[in-house]
Amino acid sequence: MKRIGLLSDTHGYIDPKIKKHFAEVDEIWHAGDVGDIKVIDELRAFKPLKAVYGNIDGTEIRAELPEFESFHCENVRVLMTHIGGKPGKYMRNAAELIQEHKPDLFICGHSHILLVKHDPRFNMLWMNPGACGYKGFHQVKTILRFTIEKNNIRDLEVIELGKRV
Repeated sequence: MKRIGLLSDTHGYIDPKIKKHFAEVDEIWHAGDVGDIKVIDELRAFKPLKAVYGNIDGTEIRAELPEFESFHCENVRVLMTHIGGKPGKYMRNAAELIQEHKPDLFICGHSHILLVKHDPRFNMLWMNPGACGYKGFHQVKTILRFTIEKNNIRDLEVIELGKRV
């Protein structure tokens, strides 16, 4: 069993509340638009980290992180990238990755809109944790926390960190 903390679109800022909410997780997953290498360093010092770069990330972050990650967590196949689209409207490269890797869980960021949805076409769960930085059009900073046990994704929690001011 693993507890996962999922975030995206930090844009160079780690809200102090993130560490409180992720204190009991086993891993943190960052779905891109990190914004500053210090964010990666701080998260890695706190918990094991899986992360991808986003469209705003420069060469330093792109040298450190991949464009997409495909991995197993327990018995769940996970695919994570920054720009993925959404069920019914995937970006071409994301759709190709989904068909190639056949994930049970597909994670992306970019839209700054938190949404979790089952995609019956690919028989997978799609997650976008929204955005937890101060840059962007979102009104509330959000993150997700959930458990993966064997092949089950459960105990999903939406956590609001407060207004993006």
